[in-house]
Amino acid sequence: MARTKSNPDKSTGKKSKAKTAQPPAETAGPTSVAGWLSSFLYQPAVLVLVAIAATATFVIPIARDSLPDLSQQDQYQLTQDDIHLHPVPTRWVPPDLVNQVLTQANLQGRLNSLDTGLSKTLAEAFRLHPWVAEVQQVRKSLAGGIDVSLKYREPVAMVHVSVGMYPIDSTGVLLPPADFSVSDTDRFLKVENIRSTPGGPAGTSWGDSSVTGAAQLAAGLADVWEKLQLEAILAPTHIPVDTQPDDLLFSLRTRGGSHIVWGRIPDSKYPGELTTDQKVARLEKYLADFGSYAEPSGPYEIDIRHWQEISRRPLDAALQTTSRK
Repeated sequence: MARTKSNPDKSTGKKSKAKTAQPPAETAGPTSVAGWLSSFLYQPAVLVLVAIAATATFVIPIARDSLPDLSQQDQYQLTQDDIHLHPVPTRWVPPDLVNQVLTQANLQGRLNSLDTGLSKTLAEAFRLHPWVAEVQQVRKSLAGGIDVSLKYREPVAMVHVSVGMYPIDSTGVLLPPADFSVSDTDRFLKVENIRSTPGGPAGTSWGDSSVTGAAQLAAGLADVWEKLQLEAILAPTHIPVDTQPDDLLFSLRTRGGSHIVWGRIPDSKYPGELTTDQKVARLEKYLADFGSYAEPSGPYEIDIRHWQEISRRPLDAALQTTSRK
């Protein structure tokens, strides 16, 4: 009986799987990248863009150099007459303020309306001038000039020290002494008993709390000091090292030589301190009752700080008591 060869796969009951060879994956080599780049660059649209860029590289500098420089043309040059101040400077501010500002900032002949940073440059220049308290706005006007809105410093008192008189504003900032004549000093309250000198140039704070406090007091009395026959603010002479500005006690000297014990600075937070309006009302009543601060046998030291009444004593006795402290 003939035998047939058994199939091993069949004997195991598994089907054999034919293995077929897979072709190797294609990789992007230098040849394929170069081909893609070549096909991209040689497209008509790309060639046009490349040509335009190449032309612009050479043409633009030549064209720019050949065009006129507008910034040098007369219609774009500005002078100090093209700068308009708002408001117009007050009596004490020098009329040539614009010229001073431009000269100090080295801007004369260098103003150009096409300069995008011109407003900022001018604002910084005006901010540095001692008569300018605040630069509120700098803008180009429709007429082609420059409008500058400023807040000016106002003199309120003259500080009398051994070397002369120095004008200050309401915050104790030193103003330019050269802008005041000798006769101008009589137009302001004097501040006396100051032993310091200015700590910096005009436009900076004096640097002394007594001067700052006196400046605030002078500002509070600006509208009434002449009517009240006042002459000077007397700063305290004996000030402990740790004294705060609100603890300083000021007096006033009248035209007849009397001293008025005023007390603390305006807007003081010290408990029980009378307001400036209350103290002024007391001085007005005193003058209405007595006619002057020296009647009937003054000069006096007149203390208006008390809530219930005004007290007074002969000035000589008061000064002797003070000197012994």
